[in-house]
Amino acid sequence: MNTFRTLVEPVKGNLSISHTTPVLLLGSCFVENIGNELQGLKFNIDLNPFGVLFNPASICRSIERLIEAEKFAEDELFFYDENWHSFMHHSRFSCADKKKCLQQINKRLMYSAEFLRKTHTLILTFGTAWVFNHVLTNQPVSNCHKLPSSNFNRRLLESASIVNDYENLFSSLKKLNKKLNIILTISPVRHLKDGAEENQLSKAILLVAVHELCRKGLATYFPAYEIVLDDLRDYRFYDTDMVHPSPQAIEYIFEKFSISWLSEEARKLNVQIMEIKKAAEHRPVNPDSNAFKSFTKNYLKKIITLEKQHPYLDFSNEKQYFGKITGK
Repeated sequence: MNTFRTLVEPVKGNLSISHTTPVLLLGSCFVENIGNELQGLKFNIDLNPFGVLFNPASICRSIERLIEAEKFAEDELFFYDENWHSFMHHSRFSCADKKKCLQQINKRLMYSAEFLRKTHTLILTFGTAWVFNHVLTNQPVSNCHKLPSSNFNRRLLESASIVNDYENLFSSLKKLNKKLNIILTISPVRHLKDGAEENQLSKAILLVAVHELCRKGLATYFPAYEIVLDDLRDYRFYDTDMVHPSPQAIEYIFEKFSISWLSEEARKLNVQIMEIKKAAEHRPVNPDSNAFKSFTKNYLKKIITLEKQHPYLDFSNEKQYFGKITGK
């Protein structure tokens, strides 16, 4: 029967990610969608240790810093609008206290630098080829932190320069971690603040660069961008801002991702984990009823059984919730 749509079916990947597989994810807010899905299903992940990163240049600099495992110094922070910031970090790391800001940045850096050395899979998502360079240092920034535009020069990366930078980066990564596998994606998020035409030009540059890196055998591609634009292809699959994919779209993309990259055992285990998570989110009309107490006891037993079979899974939040109801 005609489906009246273009189905984008990702090729089955050559990896098999399980719940114990260390996975590091960096990039745009779309990689956080995938990362949050994995985290919610209790996979062993490290997500955006610098916060959200949009362009390949900033992502490259951040990974180089993880390879070097060099802590940030006080002179790499700046004070603006009552907070201390880092040009290499998202505003989630900003803080009114300079020492606290530096401490949380370096704590996260050292954790992720160590995580990278044992990571099995690195997932990178490029959002835009537009970059802001700081005028004084001529270095790309990950976040402008709402400073006046006069502090930055805006430029468009070239595909060839992205390929060159990442050939060198991937070579360094392989020396650091010979078992590392790399998955590249293009974010389906529409960067309309750049302009509609500029956004399309940007995505085209990213696509050319990513496919060249994959053609060289340096990484594998997951078509998240094509799934949204060619498969879903409808504004109802965008959120209310008409820029970000909707929760329904994210769920659909993650399903495709799971088929491509997760092991069969992991996918089966996800079904059981989701059942427990949904049960923990259930709010009954009468929480004091015997029926609900029986319901919670049943799920506590399921958690205990699952933990015995898979001791690496952490159900502490769910056990705490069910335990309060049952008094255990």
